[in-house]
Amino acid sequence: MERKLLKKLKKWQASPERKPLILEGARQVGKTYLLKKFGEKNFDNVIYVNLERPDSDIDTLFATTFEPKKIVETLSLKYNVKIVPERTLIIFDEIQEKPAIMTALKYFAEEAPEYSVVVAGSLLGVAFMKGVSFPVGKVDRMRLYPLDFEEFCWAMGLKNQLEAVRKSIHQKEMPLLGADIRDAFQQYLAVGGMPAAVFNWAINRDIEAVDRILKNILADYRDDFGKHATATEAEKIMRVWSSVPIQFAKENHKFIYKAIRDSARGRDYEFALGWLKSAGLTYGVSLVARGDRLPLKAYSDMKDFKLYMLDVGLMRALAGLPSSVVVGEDDIWSQFGGAFAEQYVLQQLLANGMEEAYYWTGGADNESAPKARSEVDFIVSSKEKIIPIEVKSGTNVKAKSLKVYRKKYEPSLSVRFSLLGLDYNEGLLNLPLFYSFLFEEFLMIGAKNTEELMSFHTKSSQPKT
Repeated sequence: MERKLLKKLKKWQASPERKPLILEGARQVGKTYLLKKFGEKNFDNVIYVNLERPDSDIDTLFATTFEPKKIVETLSLKYNVKIVPERTLIIFDEIQEKPAIMTALKYFAEEAPEYSVVVAGSLLGVAFMKGVSFPVGKVDRMRLYPLDFEEFCWAMGLKNQLEAVRKSIHQKEMPLLGADIRDAFQQYLAVGGMPAAVFNWAINRDIEAVDRILKNILADYRDDFGKHATATEAEKIMRVWSSVPIQFAKENHKFIYKAIRDSARGRDYEFALGWLKSAGLTYGVSLVARGDRLPLKAYSDMKDFKLYMLDVGLMRALAGLPSSVVVGEDDIWSQFGGAFAEQYVLQQLLANGMEEAYYWTGGADNESAPKARSEVDFIVSSKEKIIPIEVKSGTNVKAKSLKVYRKKYEPSLSVRFSLLGLDYNEGLLNLPLFYSFLFEEFLMIGAKNTEELMSFHTKSSQPKT
């Protein structure tokens, strides 16, 4: 399966300022597969060291030296491969099992930058390493997420169709919507972006098999809870994790501790929330009080947040919902549709480099006043501009929240994701959920000249916000 991060890895390889690379990501998002594929395509040979496997040679090596020359010599002899600078990729996988290697990266950066060294590890393992001095400023870092919708479509054989859509956008033309792209969107909501699930679906189209894979991944995550936490902490982590679908069953998706248990208090679950975020299994979207000031983080309230999951398919599996929920054949969609749509949009934003997202409510900028009911799902920033994003799971988009925000702050561009067609009118871009992969293109067009977006005004009677 093709991954977008492969292009960034190639840029890292060619960079004259290249440092040892740490590839992070939650478990089972495809880090090992990606690095091996990268090595096979771009280097003469690859040395792959799985640190999870018992190996006395590797243990002895890093217990006695951090000197790059000796490490290279030992690896060359052990794997019977001549390690050539620039032409050999050295991969250390499951770095959390041998934290001492993190120290060695510093010396590779300082004394042997000609060698291409990559380490991969779970976000959790890297975050909770003990007794290790992190090589600050001596490493490059990348993060891998589950497949986004565009990558999913590639796996489904729709790359040419997506390229045709993108070509139309660059030419300021309205793209022709193919039913296959919209069908793939519904499939993505059910399957998600975990590589094992996507691969199985692409080959077999067996949703029951996909569900078994997703449930196995969830079981593996639950097993991890006790590896880096005490029994008491693991129990609390499990309670928070299990409560995420419950949080989204509410009309207001703000995280409520009582959804965990009636007696739950914030201070009792602070570690559990931090653990899940550090592991990359959940994302917190905090309230931002101001929609007109940067940086957004400076005006955020970390105690008021919504909690999302790593992947939309995993969220469905954790909630125990059938695939029919997300293909519109089940009445539960009316209850959970908004949650799946929000999860989907956030997942696409994060996977494509939008590092932080917040949400906004009316009255949030006045602590003495009650917060209004108006709520904008996501607030992001790009090129020093603040962009409000409203998410709708259907074609009914008569929501007042974004209208309140726009009247208050007058942003140059607002975005609404929905199942309506592509349209731009008076500063509001309606982007179909199945065109989420075009989000960056439209931001680039709007950044140059917002008036160019008028090419996509349909002049139809779509509701205004």
